[in-house]
Amino acid sequence: MTDKFDTGCRKCPRLAKFLAEVRVKYPDYFARHVPSFGAPDARLLFVGLAPGMHGANATGRPFTGDHAGILLYETLFEFDFATLPVSESADDELRLRDCRIANAVRCLPPENKPTTSEVDTCNAYLTDELRSMPADGLVLALGTIAHRAVLKALNLKLSAFRFGHGAEHEIGAGLRLIDSYHCSRYNTQTRRLTPAMFQDVFRGLRATLDATG
Repeated sequence: MTDKFDTGCRKCPRLAKFLAEVRVKYPDYFARHVPSFGAPDARLLFVGLAPGMHGANATGRPFTGDHAGILLYETLFEFDFATLPVSESADDELRLRDCRIANAVRCLPPENKPTTSEVDTCNAYLTDELRSMPADGLVLALGTIAHRAVLKALNLKLSAFRFGHGAEHEIGAGLRLIDSYHCSRYNTQTRRLTPAMFQDVFRGLRATLDATG
């Protein structure tokens, strides 16, 4: 895997400027390029959107400290992908099993809305993640932006793979892309995504991985 974690990455001027302002306002926050979490050779890769202001941007671990991480880590634990049901900090005792968590954009964007150019600039990191996966690997895209970022990372035509909750796509190199609505506060509070819906997706992931050994 060639992904080089660089906490000083400044490839996106808007994000670099914003993070500099955040570090002044919140001096105890991580407020840098957030690395992926989990084993690089895991068979399952989760791809989210971007670090949240008071979540991964604060803690330095994807989905840790924000509302979206509550349902994600509970479900990871329920299906034996995590050793604990709650992720509290980047140095707690939680460990992932055969899975890895990344984001389409690794730095906090203003209003949690990265631009298309920022997604594209950060895409090389995701390409490295995907190339490190075993041939029977699964990729779970949490939301449309993550779905599109995965396709871009593999130079695939976006219109050929339509996003849909629970949809599955063969994306080459033995990899399969599965879609889910993002486990954001908005989606869970509006019931666009319920715990049962999320569990159904995970149930399929678990069954597929168990069947392939």
